[in-house]
Amino acid sequence: ISTNALMEQLHLKYQQKPWTETLKLVHFCMDKPLQGRVSSAPDGPLVSCMEKIQRTLNAKSLFSVMNRLESLSKQKGLNAHISPSGTACYITSDMFYIEVQLEKDGQVMDVKLAHLGEAPVVCDDLVQHLRMKNYDAFGKILEDLANLYQIPGNSEMKAKGYLALQALEKDLYSMSLLDRAQDVNRVTEVLHGKVGHLVPRTGGTSMNIEFYISPYQVLEAELNPGSQVCGTKTVVTVEGTDTLHKLPLSPLLVDSQAGEDGNPAFLPLTDELSMDLPAFFVLKFHQPIPMSSSSIEEIQRLTGICNKMLIQKIHLVSGIQITGLKLAPLYELIVQSTLKEKCSEDLSTHKFCFFVSLPDCPKHCYFINKGSEKSDLTGALVSKIPFSHPKCVHGVIEILRHQVAYNSLISSCVSEKHVNEDDSELLYFEVVPHKNTSFSVFFLHPVKENLACVIIDVVTSREVQCHLHLNPQDPTLNSSDDFIARAVKRCMSVPVVMRAIFRNAAKVKAD
Repeated sequence: ISTNALMEQLHLKYQQKPWTETLKLVHFCMDKPLQGRVSSAPDGPLVSCMEKIQRTLNAKSLFSVMNRLESLSKQKGLNAHISPSGTACYITSDMFYIEVQLEKDGQVMDVKLAHLGEAPVVCDDLVQHLRMKNYDAFGKILEDLANLYQIPGNSEMKAKGYLALQALEKDLYSMSLLDRAQDVNRVTEVLHGKVGHLVPRTGGTSMNIEFYISPYQVLEAELNPGSQVCGTKTVVTVEGTDTLHKLPLSPLLVDSQAGEDGNPAFLPLTDELSMDLPAFFVLKFHQPIPMSSSSIEEIQRLTGICNKMLIQKIHLVSGIQITGLKLAPLYELIVQSTLKEKCSEDLSTHKFCFFVSLPDCPKHCYFINKGSEKSDLTGALVSKIPFSHPKCVHGVIEILRHQVAYNSLISSCVSEKHVNEDDSELLYFEVVPHKNTSFSVFFLHPVKENLACVIIDVVTSREVQCHLHLNPQDPTLNSSDDFIARAVKRCMSVPVVMRAIFRNAAKVKAD
């Protein structure tokens, strides 16, 4: 039977029946024990059908909202119970429960969350998600809450893992207050704070740290007050492992003052303040970050955790090989990640040639030399960073800031336009890895036919050094090294900096 004919039969069969009866039928089929042979995924098609029906209904009535909550809970491996009054839904696990209070018309009144041994607290984030019918976001929070307790062992061991997370969160919050001025703004915290701009865990939303924001994002926020412009973030959580790690069960930060070296002073990790648990703390990223091998190794030395999920090191004759992560030329990873963010379609990147349009300037064409598999500048996509002590976080944040600042400069040369759509004048540039966190931009001298080169060295996320190299016989371009460095820090965009250099060169040419 064709799909159209089948749908027509279904329409004729159920056109006189209300949606409520259809929902009951699907629920009945899902809960009814299967007869005969059991397949590997017996209720897969029914679950999929139920999800489509729930999305179509848009959960406007009390009955449909309850059904949607029940279905969502089952998808996330949780239990759901309806109160005798029919206006409250309890989503439960062994370690926590969520109480959703509803009006008779299906409107959400209140949502409370209670972890094992704690009093229920109102969760405004969950209330807003349900009132806005954003069930995907609500389901993601349910999933995150369940993942907090994915630690091997019994309920007591899982509770200890949650206790360790609470201790870490208190220490990180105390660290965020160190050397903090009363009138500090968010951007300053993001770029200069010891742990960036920290947002504590509220209800079902995990603690997150915003640690880098680009100049263009800052400008966008200034031009659009009240807009939700966000930089690069990481989520702080805990995850189970197959090995034991000593985790603190109480806050370790001695006081709100930094030590003599400017770093926070922590209590020693004694048996009274810690416990060996099959878990570690994790900084998780919403999107994987391309990181160089040297940055990954630096983080591994800082955290002291070497595991198959992130960074096992094997010393070979040819150098250090990182396993557990798929190694590739770093520039290839940066280009692919940037394209994935800028456009949804799958663009071929084998030529690594991109066209960038800027106002009041000929179009730029950038060739990105990605290097080879055997080059020094290799890297990997990192989705999470494990650690076991709060003192590691400040150093890890600095490494992440450094890497993301470097990545943003390379990604500024990447655009979704990989084919030139017109025959207008073009300026050609080649971006070549140099060493560590520096790279070269080669271009033709605007007056002579010799090559010129700018070397950009990202020393830290807040310090950039630049050097312009010309043939000694060629005319000056009227751009000092200091001018180029200030331009880079102001915009963190290679095309904008090159436009500034060519504008200065045009004045020399006119003279």
